[in-house]
Order: sequence, then structure tokens, then C-alpha cells
Amino acid sequence: MLGDKGEDEVGELTEEQRRILDNPRVRNVRAILRDKRVAGRVVALHESARTAAEAAAACGCEVGAVANSLIFRCDGRPLLIMTSGAHHVDVRKVQVQLGRGRLHRADPDFVMMTTGQVIGGVAPVGHPDHIETIVDTALAEYPTIWADAGHPHALFPTTFEELIRITSGTPMDVA
Repeated sequence: MLGDKGEDEVGELTEEQRRILDNPRVRNVRAILRDKRVAGRVVALHESARTAAEAAAACGCEVGAVANSLIFRCDGRPLLIMTSGAHHVDVRKVQVQLGRGRLHRADPDFVMMTTGQVIGGVAPVGHPDHIETIVDTALAEYPTIWADAGHPHALFPTTFEELIRITSGTPMDVA
């Protein structure tokens, strides 16, 4: 696992890692994270991080410390739920808390259209337009959490508080 701090700090990057970090979606996320003064750096993984289990294994953390980015349709608009990898979203519970219509898990085309990113790599930032975001309160249990960075092989470390700040997210118990 190597990041974008510079070769002198992390060692030599492989060609594949350079390609991942140079991906336009990852570059966009990196720029936003810098602008928002996020301390953690994007890392390029040799392994896929499409699932919370894969991301946890690659980062050496508990699966609950992985912030899954799930896109739903809610009243015709996208809703991003950043949930702990340790559990699933209770859609009915979230609907009741929001006081809105039904939530539907978005299909890959809707995810790409609204985020500009692919499922398995959706970052909490870097979307064409602001997306209402819910941040699972279970993520507060971990001092460091890992979120996608616009590519299935790119992640960045952050904190619960920082995730709320950079997304303008609403903390909520979603499980």
C-alpha cells in the first residue's frame, strides 16, 4: 500500500500505483481533499478494495473501520450513505429518520451519472454536484476510518469528524 506523499517518503511506486493515482477521478478527489485540508493521503492498493472486507485486509484495519459509500435514490435524488463496513443499512429506519419516501439502492448507471465514479470506488467527495450525505454514527468508534478515493484500488484515511466536515454530512444511526 503506497500513497501520494512522494517517492522519497513512501518508496518507489509501481507503474500500476502511478496509474491509479493519476486516474482523473482520483486526481479530482486528491485535489478536493487537499483543498479541504484533509491530513490523510490517498493510497493506491495492489489489491481491490471494492468490498469492506477487501479494504480492511489491504489497510490492516477492522472491517467496521471501512466507510462504505452507498448511493440510494430518495425521492428521485441521490443520497449517499457512508456506513460502517461491519453492518448493512436498515433502509426502513433511515426512511423514517429522514421523513421521506422510499429509499432504493441505486444501479451502476445512476451511481456513475450522479457521482462520476464507479461502484466500489465512490468517494465521499468529488461528485459533479453536492450529494446529501448521511454518515453512520458507528464509524465514530474508530480513531481512523478508510474511505474510497474515486477508484476501487484507492483509499484514504480520515476520521468520523473529518468525514462529516468534508461532506457536510448528517450523523445518523443507519443499522
